[in-house]
Amino acid sequence: MKQSKRVSANNAQVDSSRAYSLEEAIALAKTTANTKFVGSLEMHIRTNIDAKKTDQAIRGSATLPHGTGKQKRIAAFVTDAKVAEAKDAGATLVGGEELIKQIKETEKTDFDIAVAEPALMPKLAQVAKILGTRGLMPNPKTGTVSENIASMIKEISGGRVTFKNDDSGIIHQIFGKTSFELAQLLENAQTFMSAVQAAKASAFKGTYLASITINSSMGPGIRVKI
Repeated sequence: MKQSKRVSANNAQVDSSRAYSLEEAIALAKTTANTKFVGSLEMHIRTNIDAKKTDQAIRGSATLPHGTGKQKRIAAFVTDAKVAEAKDAGATLVGGEELIKQIKETEKTDFDIAVAEPALMPKLAQVAKILGTRGLMPNPKTGTVSENIASMIKEISGGRVTFKNDDSGIIHQIFGKTSFELAQLLENAQTFMSAVQAAKASAFKGTYLASITINSSMGPGIRVKI
């Protein structure tokens, strides 16, 4: 496939034979972020886990100091007593059994992340397949199940992200907008990488991280030194 002049010019700026320091990689990703829109910066961490083994699965959360730059639509599964609290905290969708029934019937999930009260978790079992396959099932390990609904919602709105490995053992995460200052992106990236390190399962033995790549939206991949 023939590359556009923009893509070719961007690729020419990246030395594919070397790995860059985190700061160098972010700076280069910003340089190659020359789309007509303000894109995001993405990090892709390839691990050496066996993704088929559940005891090696990676799940965790991190609060990015400067957020991702993306407004998240949050669904809150709560009891009637917590509806007002969830709405006041900024949840986009709020409900209990009626919201679960709606998702079960329509299979529509018009939100980016879901949080829940512990009391609602048994009821969420009926839509676990729908939410789970889309990475939306609330989970205590990712800090999305708690009695303190307002605190969860505010933390997520303020920059907390949840992550898990895909079927290939890779973790993908947006860690800011290309319009962010270099120092802000660097701090976000370091915070996220530390969280991924901390999320290593005790069952895994060996070299945890295989490679780290950073890129801007529609930009070339840039290898980062581990």
